[in-house]
Amino acid sequence: MSHDYSDALSKSILFFEGQRSGYLPNDQRLTWRRNSGLSDGWTHSTDLTGGYYDAGDNVKFNFPMAFTTTMLAWSVIEFGELMPPPELRNALVALRWSSDYLLKSVSQLPNRIFVQVGDPIADHNCWERPEDMDTPRTAFVVNAPNPASEVAGEITAALSAASIAVRSSDPGYSQTLLQNAVKTFQFADMYRGAYSSNDDIRNDVCPFYCDFNGFQDELLWGAAWLRKATGNESYLSYIESNREPFGASENVDEFGWDNKIGGLNVLVSKEVIAGNMYNLEAYKASAESFICSLVPESPGQHVEYTPGGLLYKPGGSQLQHATTISFLLLVYAQYLSRSSLSLNCGSLSVPPDHLRRLAKKQVDYILGENPMGLSYMVGYGERYPKKIHHRGSSLPSIVDHPGAIGCKDGSVYFNSTEPNPNVLIGAVVGGPGEDDKYDDDRSDFRKSEPTTYINAPFVGVLAYFAANPSLS
Repeated sequence: MSHDYSDALSKSILFFEGQRSGYLPNDQRLTWRRNSGLSDGWTHSTDLTGGYYDAGDNVKFNFPMAFTTTMLAWSVIEFGELMPPPELRNALVALRWSSDYLLKSVSQLPNRIFVQVGDPIADHNCWERPEDMDTPRTAFVVNAPNPASEVAGEITAALSAASIAVRSSDPGYSQTLLQNAVKTFQFADMYRGAYSSNDDIRNDVCPFYCDFNGFQDELLWGAAWLRKATGNESYLSYIESNREPFGASENVDEFGWDNKIGGLNVLVSKEVIAGNMYNLEAYKASAESFICSLVPESPGQHVEYTPGGLLYKPGGSQLQHATTISFLLLVYAQYLSRSSLSLNCGSLSVPPDHLRRLAKKQVDYILGENPMGLSYMVGYGERYPKKIHHRGSSLPSIVDHPGAIGCKDGSVYFNSTEPNPNVLIGAVVGGPGEDDKYDDDRSDFRKSEPTTYINAPFVGVLAYFAANPSLS
């Protein structure tokens, strides 16, 4: 089965236009979407318009949005030069849509940071288009000395990574991003603690995007990106001295919006591989132990794969793991091959191309080489999910139904067995269960809901394979 990775790349970026909040530009390509969330921030007399809805609902959760931004930026940093120029431009536009919003979220530092817009409980009780939203657009805020280390740490990473990604195309904006990243990190580090520990917002951020594994990984992650963006020695000593106290020395075999350790280890490894920073060797050792666990032939502990070959972790939204971990495999392979190195897993020597083939298996699975014979990217291939868990996609568009559709009036569309009327091109859904089975069922959100953080790392992965389609 041969794949058109260039087509999948274009579509993976186009998806972000369907997630946009705020005033839509004239060149909006998914024309079934319209302006929404135009009063966001008014409760605090602040402009918080823009950004992305995280998934199939109409809430702006800054924690996963910042991770999405970091991964879009990292995709451009590592693989942007492989993208056709129009797609690189589209990727930078997608990146700026969220980085502009994140700048607004930190515009009242040093004493205040915005962490979310939209009441998630009211929002989840309604099935309505973003354009019709009449649920409370509460702006959730953390004021010093209350902590929001994981959100601020991830926003630091996002703004730092974005500043590197746009440095050549927009040096002035790059500078703005970096200055704000520095300020945001100061807030994250000075008032250490989880944002969900604040009583006034706990029930609105949990159980949606609580940081289940602690805020310390985001502090290290933010510092590592600041180090990469600035070259500043103080961030280097921060990640070196805080690795043990912040629990980053534990073996972690995941990477996603909640747990940054897998990505942190790979990112910092570059300093060792390319820059001979042997004081950071422990990060590289952890990265290699994680990557070796993905190589089925290697000795030692292994991650789980489904019978059909998909990387598997307990919990919903399986494909978030497949896209982030494929991304790390490709990035690590790049670092190794630039220094003409292989990975040593015990007595087994693993060349960079072997890691790329492991990533390619995950990509091909997502694009249709799986027991269901189904592409898990909407609009790609012959067969793909038609009834995704997504409000804007499943309700008739403003074009076709100009009248408002109220909170509960949308239920008839939620319960419909018909395909969604608006195709959210490029959306990668949560994906199958551990048995490789997938029912095209709008109500099964763990499988049928797309998210921005599934797609963001996939942009980089697809850019690599679009440029290297014949890797076998």
